[in-house]
Amino acid sequence: MGCRPWEWLSAASAGKTRQNQVRKLEIAICDDETAIQEQIKAWVVQEQQGISPKLYGSGDSLLADGTKFDIIFLDIQMEGANGIETARMLRERDEEAILIFITGIREYVFDAFEVAAFHYLLKPIEEQKFRQVFCRAVRELEKRGNQRRELLVVKTKRQNIILEKGNIYYVESRGKKVAVHTAGETIEVYSSMHGLAGQLGTGFYRCHRSYLVNMAYVAEYSHESIILSNGAYVYLAKEKYGEFVKAYMRYLRGQAAGNSI
Repeated sequence: MGCRPWEWLSAASAGKTRQNQVRKLEIAICDDETAIQEQIKAWVVQEQQGISPKLYGSGDSLLADGTKFDIIFLDIQMEGANGIETARMLRERDEEAILIFITGIREYVFDAFEVAAFHYLLKPIEEQKFRQVFCRAVRELEKRGNQRRELLVVKTKRQNIILEKGNIYYVESRGKKVAVHTAGETIEVYSSMHGLAGQLGTGFYRCHRSYLVNMAYVAEYSHESIILSNGAYVYLAKEKYGEFVKAYMRYLRGQAAGNSI
């Protein structure tokens, strides 16, 4: 059984007239083997009619294009920038694409975790396995869309603003105010870190007395800091490191339910 047809139903910012806009999936297939490109393209089109995946023969050509994709099938072993290097550069550019790696060597899969890969496909690719992974990726996109539509009401100096939780990267304490860092801007609001932590829920973690991070955007972490997928750097209290790792692992397991490699 294939995936159900996917449509992205987005809404304009709350507080304004809500206009629904529908768009189709943007999918890239990056592999230096033409036969694999064409095979994956054919399977994608069978699952999601009307979609025309873009094909790339190298990581360099994918990066040069600049298109923001929803799902990227990415070969690991390529000349020039290999798949892992390409994925790192995509993440540095604030790309939220679902990455599905293609490889002929299982050991390379462990490198994929560094760049928050969603899944991997071993060559030669089995059609049934492809369909399972692709449909899970589509469901993940739907879930992310629903999460983005969860709303948070905050009070600024002049007005109340409604934000989509999924667009918030992190929250920062600034004395008597709190700065909410979103995908497009930073907004200073009148609230407390404790109050916002309660409103934002389990997808966010209080990693430091001055910071709350959205775990969906965690790219790297160490004993002292967290780097988000947009390049932002926030402090991680040393005494919270162990607790953060456990919370983040729980979060990843929750996200990967039904998507295990």
